[in-house]
Amino acid sequence: MKNVHRLLFAVLALLAIATSLSAFAAVTASLDRDHIAPGESVRLLVQRDERSNTQPDISVLSDDFDVLARSTGTSVQIINGHLSSRTQVNLLLAPKHAGTLRIPPLQWDGEQSPALAVTVDGNGKANASQGLGGAAPDQTQAASSPVLLGATLDRKQTWVQAVAVLTVRLASAEALYEASLDLPASKDFLVRQLGKDVQTSESRNGRSYVVVERKYLLFPQRSGQLKVDGVVLDAQIADRSADNFGGDTLFGGAFGRLPLAGMRQPTRPLRVHADAVELTVLARPAAATAAHWLPAQAVRLTESWRPDNPAIHVGEPLTRHLHLAASGLTAAQLPDLAAIMPVVDGIRAYPDQGTLDDQPQGNSVLGSRDQDIALIASRPGRYTLPALRLAWWDTEHGTQREVALPERTLEVLPAPADSVELAKPLTKTSTPSPAPMPAPFDLQPGAVAANLEFAAHSPWPWISLVVGLLWLATLLAWWYSRHRQPRPSPRETTKAVSSSTIPAAHAFKAFRKACQENDPQAARAALLNWAAGARPQQPPQGLKALALLLKDPAIGDALQQLDRCCYAGGEWEGKLLATILPTPRPLAAAKASEAILPGLYP
Repeated sequence: MKNVHRLLFAVLALLAIATSLSAFAAVTASLDRDHIAPGESVRLLVQRDERSNTQPDISVLSDDFDVLARSTGTSVQIINGHLSSRTQVNLLLAPKHAGTLRIPPLQWDGEQSPALAVTVDGNGKANASQGLGGAAPDQTQAASSPVLLGATLDRKQTWVQAVAVLTVRLASAEALYEASLDLPASKDFLVRQLGKDVQTSESRNGRSYVVVERKYLLFPQRSGQLKVDGVVLDAQIADRSADNFGGDTLFGGAFGRLPLAGMRQPTRPLRVHADAVELTVLARPAAATAAHWLPAQAVRLTESWRPDNPAIHVGEPLTRHLHLAASGLTAAQLPDLAAIMPVVDGIRAYPDQGTLDDQPQGNSVLGSRDQDIALIASRPGRYTLPALRLAWWDTEHGTQREVALPERTLEVLPAPADSVELAKPLTKTSTPSPAPMPAPFDLQPGAVAANLEFAAHSPWPWISLVVGLLWLATLLAWWYSRHRQPRPSPRETTKAVSSSTIPAAHAFKAFRKACQENDPQAARAALLNWAAGARPQQPPQGLKALALLLKDPAIGDALQQLDRCCYAGGEWEGKLLATILPTPRPLAAAKASEAILPGLYP
């Protein structure tokens, strides 16, 4: 009896141990393969032998792997009346570099999976050279790498803010779908793509590759030893594996089954990292003493004049066109030419906004800046514009150089006589004396009888009498109608005047449009309408009066030129006046004794 009790106790203990063991859920992990080529991905399946609402911690994978995709599912089975559940997490991993990579244990609800390892054939240097212009790899390595990615710099060191060219070459032995090639952003560089991708083909070790070459311009923003992160390729590649994932039908098609339009063959994600490259960046040297830091390979500065004749009149614009081009710099790095151009006293400069342009130039970039500067002399005389000099740093030879435009002498003549007369105030209108009328009749002795005989037989005296009577009747009728018509009240008069006034804002818009169309008459009318709207109580009656109210010599010169063009004719460019007067300005209050001159035109 005692032995029976011992046996029963042992059975109960075994059942308790089995029950307690079942309470601990086992966590397992497996790979679909443990040996892959660079750029290929591997599937990691993590399972837990019970239902769970949590997820394993996969942050430990970020050092060596990119997680391209992730899915979770639960399966329930009944075997011999026993109910069992299982939670599975499927991860698609892309190795960040070659070598034997360790997958550390993953923590899941206090349990952890076993550690695994995957071997990635090749390394970054072999990958960059394989089919990309470097040393040929061995046959085994070439056969295991359907996609090759590498990057090289055109130089090992450069100056801060000077250009360095990064060339990226991608070679693929298989078709890539939805491919994108990205250079990771960096606060140490300004990055711009140079030109368009160039596609070629080549054969390596009996295998054909399609090669795509892309170039980036790198402008380092600080000095020191800087690292350029490797470019990253994301694409879809044909998945020729026919077997399910580890024999598991639940997750066998979780990843890599992305059919494209018109294609029956499934695809799987592909991610390839190129090796990072290093660049030594030199600081701005002490020998670079110029105000602007322009590290370039070559710089060119040219000019042209419109009109080319250096002799101009006071108030007439002379346009200087400057062209600055630098090899190895973008247009945004070039200085404002109007800011560095010296101007002598007596001449005002009105620069236009510069036009910037970047063009590929071989293995570099050519940045250019074009700028027009209008020069207007305020008084006659002989002026000498100093030479325009710009210093730059020669990155190829490590020395400071200079480009310069020679000095230029301008002969400014007085304003033309007709324009001077137009500019004088019209204080009083003088009426020319009429020429003496000849006597209607000859009163010399001996001719009176002949004249009387002509008057008696001629009808003209009677015609003159009738015309005079009709003119007198018309005058009387006009006087009668004026005195019979009721006079409007002051309120009605004010209303009529204000209703005919054009709003100042609309008038100024019309002025800007007239300047764009180079229409002097429309510009003059719009300016006077704007002034009338801005000061309706006492509007200026001409451009000279308006110039007095604006109190700006430059605007006065431009308005005088507009007035002269309206009166004498000729071509007129509204760009200058629009630049000087871009927005409405306040008008000065008129003095009590100020005489507002009548306009020159109706």
